Amino acid sequence: MRDEVTLVVPAQEDFHHIAHLVVGGLGARLELTYEQLEDLQVALEALLPRRDDEGELTIGIALDDGSVQTTVGPFEGRALAELDGDGNHLGLRRVLETVSDTFEVDERDGGCWVTLGKRIEG
Repeated sequence: MRDEVTLVVPAQEDFHHIAHLVVGGLGARLELTYEQLEDLQVALEALLPRRDDEGELTIGIALDDGSVQTTVGPFEGRALAELDGDGNHLGLRRVLETVSDTFEVDERDGGCWVTLGKRIEG
């Protein structure tokens, strides 16, 4: 069974805290450990500043078979250019590799979307 929540907020920086609040609430509801929740929050903190404009930012969180899948987007391609690096410096790729078990970037709906996977099995 797959449970999913989608949050759409203005992409402006003033609204990023709402995304953190919702993810924190969902984390508590899903009984994530403090470390698992902290990892999701760090990933959001790394991604959300890549957008600060008049558009909308969508955050989807899905619980499926012992893992949480978090999708964030859309981003312009150049906003995620750092992901093309090798991860040897402390940049976006290194942060996402550290705090998530998997991540991928997909192009759809005219933008790039980042999907993070985090196992939550005990």
